[in-house]
Amino acid sequence: MSGPGESGGSWTLLTGHGHVLVEIARSPEARIRDISAVVGLTDRTVQAIVADLETAGYLTRTRTGRRTRYTVNHDSLFRHSAQEGLRVGPFLELLAAAGDDAGVGPGRPRVAPPE
Repeated sequence: MSGPGESGGSWTLLTGHGHVLVEIARSPEARIRDISAVVGLTDRTVQAIVADLETAGYLTRTRTGRRTRYTVNHDSLFRHSAQEGLRVGPFLELLAAAGDDAGVGPGRPRVAPPE
């Protein structure tokens, strides 16, 4: 087996949409530029992805003054037929917690389970 970067090509398991959603789940008050830096995409691309995720019902944006807070809808279903009927909440909780355990994103709160 080869590790990351070892003759495996340049693809990643998650899409940009997945990376952005996981980062928002980790840090709901993060700014677009902060998310961009973590996921390795431009601000413009992250803005478009956030708009896609909001339109699809995966998250909502709430403005408080000049800041935006994101709320992830843990009950949203995966869009691909291979995951038909599965909610994104447990997946996001797992990845967000794993990132915290690995020391990724110091100071990021764990994802709270849906109420």
